[in-house]
Amino acid sequence: MRVEIVEVGPRDGLQNEAVTVPTGVKVEFVRRLAAAGARRIEVTSFVRPDRVPQLADAEEVLAGVADLDVAVSALVFNERGLRRARAAAVAEVNLVLVATDSFSMRNQGAPVAAAVASSRRLAGQAHDAGLRVTLTVGAAWGCPFEGEVDPAQVLRIVEGVPDVDEVCVADTIGAGTPGRITSLLGAVRGVTDRPLRCHFHNTRNSGYANAYAAITAGAVALDASSGGIGGCPFAPRATGNIATEDLAWALGRDGYETGLSLPGLLDAAALVERTLGRQVPAQLGRTDPFPPGAGASSLGGTR
Repeated sequence: MRVEIVEVGPRDGLQNEAVTVPTGVKVEFVRRLAAAGARRIEVTSFVRPDRVPQLADAEEVLAGVADLDVAVSALVFNERGLRRARAAAVAEVNLVLVATDSFSMRNQGAPVAAAVASSRRLAGQAHDAGLRVTLTVGAAWGCPFEGEVDPAQVLRIVEGVPDVDEVCVADTIGAGTPGRITSLLGAVRGVTDRPLRCHFHNTRNSGYANAYAAITAGAVALDASSGGIGGCPFAPRATGNIATEDLAWALGRDGYETGLSLPGLLDAAALVERTLGRQVPAQLGRTDPFPPGAGASSLGGTR
């Protein structure tokens, strides 16, 4: 069985870092991820530079990776962002909504209902431009401002933006647990037939268990970040994503096909670690591959 890993390190991984990462390093980071076998990479976000300064060079980074044979995506929040995405020739746009009004106001400057209406328009415009569209529902299992999230609210958002190619359900603050993952994804599957993707943060050390629960519940794609870096600028104490290399090793060990190369993934993570000047959260780079020689080729089995 194949599980697609969508690499989000260049965007979600770097966006919350205090160290300003040079444009050239970002380009090299994306290139190393592509060389490691990543075929869908979320490279940047079209947001105001004063809101997320780390991503102020979106166009420059995208220009630097335009020759790669990968599906490059970017986050888009409004019409201006969509125009920038089209001009930069991205293959995919990710429309992100969050499940509570308090978080939505901080993240997008609008309550949920208004953000849903805007995303519905953006999805149509993006499709008209020939772009693949993902709808991501953030804070689906918990909000840092309002606490528990009613699953019905997540379902209303999914139903409110039907014209998408993929639905991604995101645990922005790492509040989910395997049982809750399975339950909510089952409910989401009841209101959409779009392919399911999930995005997990490892804030409370449940991210990898949640990833496996998502696969069991029907998710065909999982987000992960090289080195396990990441966080949300608008969610207090939201720590990093599950790490691409750790997730790929575990899935490959269990016979899932990912198409990713461990040496390549570790090479990309090493670049990030040197640039940030600190040890990244991922575990795989701190030990030897197991079994011996496991990192010599692409990960995957026959499951």
